[in-house]
Amino acid sequence: MIYFDNAATTPMLPEVIETVYQSMLSCYGNPSSTHALGREAKTAVETARKSIANQLHVTAQEIVFTSGGSESDNLVLYNAVMEMGVQTIVTSVLEHHAILHTLEYLSHRFGTQVLYVNLTEEGFIDVQHLETLLQTHPEKKLVSLMMVNNELGTLLDMEQVGTLCSAYQTLFLCDAVQGVGHYELDLKKIKVDFLTASAHKFHGPKGVGFLYVRKGNAMRPLLHGAPQEHGLRAGTENVHSVVGMAKALELAYKNLNSDSEHIAQIKSQMAAGLKANIPNIQFNAQSDDLMQHAYHILNVRFPEKIELFLFKLDLKGIAASGGSACQSGSDKGSHVLKAILNESDAQKTSVRFSFSKFNTLAEVESAVAIIRGILK
Repeated sequence: MIYFDNAATTPMLPEVIETVYQSMLSCYGNPSSTHALGREAKTAVETARKSIANQLHVTAQEIVFTSGGSESDNLVLYNAVMEMGVQTIVTSVLEHHAILHTLEYLSHRFGTQVLYVNLTEEGFIDVQHLETLLQTHPEKKLVSLMMVNNELGTLLDMEQVGTLCSAYQTLFLCDAVQGVGHYELDLKKIKVDFLTASAHKFHGPKGVGFLYVRKGNAMRPLLHGAPQEHGLRAGTENVHSVVGMAKALELAYKNLNSDSEHIAQIKSQMAAGLKANIPNIQFNAQSDDLMQHAYHILNVRFPEKIELFLFKLDLKGIAASGGSACQSGSDKGSHVLKAILNESDAQKTSVRFSFSKFNTLAEVESAVAIIRGILK
């Protein structure tokens, strides 16, 4: 199997698996228990919290463990409306459904005003329009924009948006699920109030993630019960997964330069191979450009609609996506591609290939040959 669907999820690193295994084997106490085994588990959780905080240049008190990006996004958006007095939320139509569907609910249930920032033809945020929206709406606001688009790989200038939000006294939530572990982040310098991440996007366990909450932003839990996670999330901590996530993030940043160079080479070779072998192939939002797009995501548009193309790829041993993995099984197509393509191009077959440190140039060569064979 050639696995080119790493934006959906990544395989766990052997070192992470070993860390999780050892934790499950010996660290089985409840972190809320006061005896020695409970204290050992509590220490493991807090050590992991400090490790993650250090990677992002924040304090451990600002890191909250969750089940992943979707829960973290929901926690922030609900609190913004119900606890922080936010009346207007500015976002884009390209956001993950964890944002868009939550905003639909908040708008319907509480009357929250949702504004959508304009996009460029290539799918980037129109920063000038964003500033106009912030200028013309004096009520309390929150901006919710993702760091790396999970389908197109377009990159957000977080520092620019953070500075803009600060200037207009607007809260800033950044869904960084596709960015954490792939790019260095110094949250002391970037003026972001909330940032979300999922471990399984950087070779960690599934079902665990974290939320960064800048000090001074008071929040309440969605899940009520015991006061775990600084009182923001009731329930016994997922000790083994939290420890595994910290290990995965440590390794991601330890090897970031060499891994990113390798993955960028994989992406470049894939784009070059497709261009050389398939006439009139296009890259949605110019995703083959490494300067303004994530180095691990390539969104390809073929010259025509190809029936059951992903199924045919799967039969030939290639795993890829038609959009985000969350859309699999849906016949509605990608809301992201519909937003940036004309009707004709939107009907053509588009595929997202996404890469990791485990991919090889030999896999790229095989994949291009297989795709060429399917099209013939």
